[in-house]
Amino acid sequence: MPPQVVEILSAEEVRRTVTRLASQIIEQAGDLSKLALLGIYTRGVPLADLLAKQIEALEQIEVPVGSVDITFYRDDLDRIHLRTPEKTEIPFDVSGKTIVLVDDVIFKGRTIRAALNAVTEYGRPEAIRLAVLVDRGHRELPIHPDFTGKELPTASEEQVKVYLQEVDGRDGVELIRRGDRDAS
Repeated sequence: MPPQVVEILSAEEVRRTVTRLASQIIEQAGDLSKLALLGIYTRGVPLADLLAKQIEALEQIEVPVGSVDITFYRDDLDRIHLRTPEKTEIPFDVSGKTIVLVDDVIFKGRTIRAALNAVTEYGRPEAIRLAVLVDRGHRELPIHPDFTGKELPTASEEQVKVYLQEVDGRDGVELIRRGDRDAS
């Protein structure tokens, strides 16, 4: 039986969710001149850009945006599919800033732990916050997002797939349930 695909967020819902996340970040950031966003590859990077554009539209302030690749900071390289690392680009001094790490989905928390290690190699931020489009639960580490677009309880074998225009040619979020192979 083929996998079952359920739409969780449409393109319009993704847009509204990004707007809501940007508003929450503005509310809690305090001094916006100290705010900076760091997207985690792959889809956290365009998501950080979208949030920065929305913050600029709402507050008329340009927020610096960077990107971080956490491949070599992971503690599970032996269990994951290794991809070619991207270039970490942090075009600002992180020291004294409120850094918002941005990712598409939080699951076990290992990606975020690796991102925290990566960021602290570039300086000592005043604070590090976490913004995610989807929180699907199942944490293995005590990491919780500060800004969440959608909480989506899932089974551990299910998959959440985020699509962003800049990477995939469309926006949306889908839940993928594996087909039952024994149902013959």
